[in-house]
Amino acid sequence: MLNPLVNSYKRLVSGFEAPVYVTWARVNRSALIRVPRVNPQKMHTTRIEIRNPDASCNPYLAYAVILRCGLHGIREQLLLPPPVEENLFAFDMVELARRQIVRVPETLGEALDEFEKDAVIKEALGEMLFNKFLEAKRREWRAFCRHVTPWEKEQYLGVW
Repeated sequence: MLNPLVNSYKRLVSGFEAPVYVTWARVNRSALIRVPRVNPQKMHTTRIEIRNPDASCNPYLAYAVILRCGLHGIREQLLLPPPVEENLFAFDMVELARRQIVRVPETLGEALDEFEKDAVIKEALGEMLFNKFLEAKRREWRAFCRHVTPWEKEQYLGVW
C-alpha cells in the first residue's frame, strides 16, 4: 500500500535517502520507522515517522493500513526489537544477519507476495478491496515484466 507502483522500488535502494531495512530508531535517519526522542513530561507530543511511503500511494489506504497494523501490534503486545541507531547503510550482510535485520521488498512483485500473505492488511482493507487491489497490481506487475525497455534494447541488442 505504501509503495504501489513498479517505479516506487527504484528509490528503495541501499545508500539513498529512502530506508530499505525493517528497523526502528530514535535518531537514525536510515531506519524505516523513527520515534524521535520522547519527553516523559510531554508524552502527548510523541510522534512516529514512517519513512518509506511513496508519493504515489493512496494516503487514505496507507493510513488505514498503518493504523491497523499499529493497533494489531499493541493489542497482541508484540515486542519491538532493540532500536538500531547506527547507519544501516554501513552494515554488511553479516552484520545485518547477525542483528536479524531484513530488507523491504525490492520489487513490486516481491511486495505483492508479502501483501497477499498479510491477514492484518486484509482485515484493514476488507476482503473485496484487498482482492481487487491485489488483482490490479498483479496485472500491472505482469505487464511490466513482459515489457522490453529502451535500456534493455540498448544494453543487449549490440551484444548479439
